[in-house]
Amino acid sequence: MEARKICVLGDFATGKTSLVARFVHDSFLTTYHTTVGVKVDARDLVLADGRARRLAIWDVAGTGTPTELFLRYLRGASGYLLVADATRAETLERALEIRAAVESLLPAIPSVNLVNKVDLAERQELDEVRVARLAGAGEGWLRGSARTGENVERAFARLLERMERAA
Repeated sequence: MEARKICVLGDFATGKTSLVARFVHDSFLTTYHTTVGVKVDARDLVLADGRARRLAIWDVAGTGTPTELFLRYLRGASGYLLVADATRAETLERALEIRAAVESLLPAIPSVNLVNKVDLAERQELDEVRVARLAGAGEGWLRGSARTGENVERAFARLLERMERAA
């Protein structure tokens, strides 16, 4: 089985670890745990044509400023999931800064964008209009929730499809 390394990137406390837990273990973390450095997990998926892939998922510690060490985690990555927090508008701006840094290092690497925590409707700072305005033209953002599972499978599956097309 072929393996693909993907990185989950974004500002601190955007729910990256919870998204990975939902995707890999179908569970939700009710307490906040700061990721120090990187945490690696894995899940096997089968493509539409029957080929199997193991996703090595690197949950990279959140950062608002992409440092050289942060960018080193991307070495050997086939793609990345970029995460913003629907309850904190500034996390989208930081995600866009992270994307710009990644694109300068790896210009052709596939990615998927996800605004997490859409289940917290009463605390929303990022609705679809604001995301479109702040993110500008180009690829849209999925809206999802690690708590409910909304669009979590879809985000990782879409990323795998894009990585396969780019390979």
